[in-house]
Amino acid sequence: MPKLDIDTPYPVTAEQIASFRRDGYIKLKRVLAPEVLDYYGKIITSEVYRLNTMHLPIEQRDTYHKAFLQVGNIWTKNETVKEFCWGQRLARLAAELLGVRGVRMYHDQALYKEPGGGVTPWHADQYYWPMSNPNSVTAWIPLQAVPQEMGPLAFARGSHRFESGRELGISDESEERIGRSMKEQNYPLDDSPFDLGEVSFHYGWTFHRAGPNISTKPRAVMTIIYMDEDMRLIPPNTKAREGDRAAFAADVEVGAVMNGKMTPVIYHAA
Repeated sequence: MPKLDIDTPYPVTAEQIASFRRDGYIKLKRVLAPEVLDYYGKIITSEVYRLNTMHLPIEQRDTYHKAFLQVGNIWTKNETVKEFCWGQRLARLAAELLGVRGVRMYHDQALYKEPGGGVTPWHADQYYWPMSNPNSVTAWIPLQAVPQEMGPLAFARGSHRFESGRELGISDESEERIGRSMKEQNYPLDDSPFDLGEVSFHYGWTFHRAGPNISTKPRAVMTIIYMDEDMRLIPPNTKAREGDRAAFAADVEVGAVMNGKMTPVIYHAA
């Protein structure tokens, strides 16, 4: 079959870059073609169900596990998924939005919200990551359109500059406390649907959530987390960060650039 285009640059404007840095996130249309999502999506989905270890009925799970099936580091287990995760189009976009010369992949993560899956509580991703600076970004890549009833990712615009609540992981408490803070601080909520091919990028400290999936189909989403190629490993001061260090930076010394075998440079500007 012909090579699917995951590498040519996506034309991002200065205004879009400024919007991302002001709002803490951006949603971009037609980043990936339908045939790209169809081809890679089928393979990602088959790997998610092969590797998934959560088999409890939804009603027997806690809030975190009701939110989605979560499978990470798929790129290390499947060459086609690795090809997708190393695509230059998304990685270059991440670098341009962050304003850095190059980006490493921190990890990939599939997030499949099953039919009947619950809310994803308010949180900021970088709570989990032992990183030395805020130059990290999650590319949220739906493998199909995400209408309102499927639970699209929702962002609190501008909240990446708000520090209260950063100590909370995904939980009932984070949903209640961060949700209240977002209202008190008057951060606008953007919970708009995603078209097919639309991809969002959000900073590691941007607060976000997602509604339940009340449709009859899984909400299939792939994520790729990128970080500044010069990111350093900080002391993992929480259990969550200890887990991440063990999974993604076990061969990196605290204080050193995160140049480990699990965190390769994906894009570097010529």
